[in-house]
Amino acid sequence: MDQVSATEFEVGNGVEALSLESGQAPEEREKKEEYVITSAHAVDKDSWQQVGLMLVTGFNCAYVLSFSNLMLVPLGWAWGLTCLAVVGAFAYYANWFLAGLHVIDGHRFIRYRDLMGFVFGRRMYYLAWFLQFMTLLLGNMGFILLGGRALKAINSEFSNSPLRLQVFISATGVVYFIFAYFVPTMSAMRNWLATSAVLTVIYDVVLAAILVKDGKANKTKDYNVHGSEVQKVFNAFGAIAAILVCNTSGLLPEIQSTLRKPVVANMRKALMMQYTVGLAVYYGISIAGYWAYGSSVSEYLPYQLSGPRWGNVLINSTAFLQSVVSQHMFCAPIHEALDTKFQKLGEGMFSKANLRRRFALRALVFGLNTFVTALFPFMGDFVNLFGSFTLFPLTFVFPSMVFIKVRGKTAGREEKAWHWANIVFFSLMSIVTTAAAVRLIIQSTRIYHFFADT
Repeated sequence: MDQVSATEFEVGNGVEALSLESGQAPEEREKKEEYVITSAHAVDKDSWQQVGLMLVTGFNCAYVLSFSNLMLVPLGWAWGLTCLAVVGAFAYYANWFLAGLHVIDGHRFIRYRDLMGFVFGRRMYYLAWFLQFMTLLLGNMGFILLGGRALKAINSEFSNSPLRLQVFISATGVVYFIFAYFVPTMSAMRNWLATSAVLTVIYDVVLAAILVKDGKANKTKDYNVHGSEVQKVFNAFGAIAAILVCNTSGLLPEIQSTLRKPVVANMRKALMMQYTVGLAVYYGISIAGYWAYGSSVSEYLPYQLSGPRWGNVLINSTAFLQSVVSQHMFCAPIHEALDTKFQKLGEGMFSKANLRRRFALRALVFGLNTFVTALFPFMGDFVNLFGSFTLFPLTFVFPSMVFIKVRGKTAGREEKAWHWANIVFFSLMSIVTTAAAVRLIIQSTRIYHFFADT
């Protein structure tokens, strides 16, 4: 391990960077500097208010319509509320801490993989790349599935013989493709965030009102956790992974890259907005859904609402339209990587050459994701998978590894013990919850009939 020091310097009005001063040979330093490269997307442009609103609406997306089932049914009231509080608090701390690692040795790391590659070398660069892109691809498939379910629910209100879910999944993929083509970057979402916020308020308010009505009318709620002891254990770990998905994205450096200086202070302000305003809403809806229907709550809440019809149509319509905007934040790093690799960086995003290339790139991403989603519409199981396999390392393990590498020689014994405990504990959690998620996927695959009318 290189000898490191913990020199810090100030940018703006807060601590903005760490220094990795290791006496490396010039050629070693050059290898690390090659991770910090040009991007086709905007950097250092947005206000913290814009990013905060993007986080609030992004995490209050259509996914919230599934979290009552995924997070609380396997845990029950006591363990469920405890895990919501503990995982939410740890996720906030971990992202707050990661925001402070955005600049090292004067380099601003606009990608998570660049940070890991700079500190640890090429192997960690590719591991971070793999884990992050797995998160984003699986997350985007979840968005496509939820969008398809929303469209099918609308169709069911007006037709006695609704079309198969795969038709609506395909339609959702096309709509997402069109939005990502004409709104190519994360910063370009600014003109759509107000619309997204209005849509979020509409479906959250209407949904909450119907949940309260249904909850009062439902006199036979069952809050017991069902299944064998083995099933309960595996399902509980899956629920913990789902709670993590509810609270973090695994792409904080990419989101932070859009912010103006001081980047650390501004990112932490945006995170505070997410973990207060945003968390109160998506936790509130999840808890209300479980309270209203108990352990029988549907994997997609609108399927269970008593009506009225206009309320069901409004919730599904606004949830679908809002998901068109919010899904873009979670897929933007994939678009950025492809655009930087294949577009002409010397030309504007809307030049004829780049429009043609972007059409092909976006069609590739959404065509593949839509096809896979239509084949395997196991929403809850895949949420658990990317929460366990990818988000535990990206959220908890990697930031502590960076701290040990950069600050290990000068940090106090308590600090080092804390970060080593994070590395060990959350690595074990990743292994256990991944095993639980894989088990659920195998079970779902055995019972699912492909292209059934689900």
